[in-house]
Amino acid sequence: MKLQRLLSYVRRAVDDYNMIEENDKIAVGVSGGKDSLCLLIALKNLQRFYPKHFELEAITVSLGFPGAKYDDIRDFCKELGVNYTVIDTQIGELIFEERKEKSPCSLCAKMRKGALNTAAEELSCNKVALGHNKDDVIETFFMSLFYEGRINCFSPVSYLDRMKLYSIRPLMYVPEYEVKSFIKKSGINIVKNPCPVDGETKRQETKELLLELSKKYNNLPEKVFGAIKRSDIKGWKNNNLGD
Repeated sequence: MKLQRLLSYVRRAVDDYNMIEENDKIAVGVSGGKDSLCLLIALKNLQRFYPKHFELEAITVSLGFPGAKYDDIRDFCKELGVNYTVIDTQIGELIFEERKEKSPCSLCAKMRKGALNTAAEELSCNKVALGHNKDDVIETFFMSLFYEGRINCFSPVSYLDRMKLYSIRPLMYVPEYEVKSFIKKSGINIVKNPCPVDGETKRQETKELLLELSKKYNNLPEKVFGAIKRSDIKGWKNNNLGD
């Protein structure tokens, strides 16, 4: 995928759900993985021509795992001209050693998001951009159904009243395979996820199941994504959108 195609996806998502307003200061959560780096590149390039002026901050929440290094991300942000902040935490130790969580992902996600939101607030940001792609939307929908027994998914835009912060997801129209293609063609080094359960999560199980179902049912991801957009799930209904 070329940059122009990436920007077309992101511009459409931003416009469809009014993700960016004049003089926004947006914190981009950067883990160093393919999605977050793709998001940072997209927003930095969008910034150059988007009619509404906005600022960017890049933030990494370090979970405290041994050997985690962010020098490459720091250099990359410097090259892009984006201020970069690393927030050191002991979330990994708390979850895996002290609490010995058997299913740690949900708690970890909440704690990481809390640390990211706090850092964003301290940097005077009013929005936080998260790197969820189109596949993440579909997988989250099915995970809510399978594991929680409810029809739900995160919203394109959500508001945290307590901190007066908005969360936005500008990559929501970008399929995961196109994110991978963009990062590969760009020659960007990603940071390997140091999490001990990486690749063994409920999300990975859901991803593999959907892959098998897609072999049997034609165009399944597009059908599910279209159903989510047309649904009454909070934050998704937009009567100005087509199917």
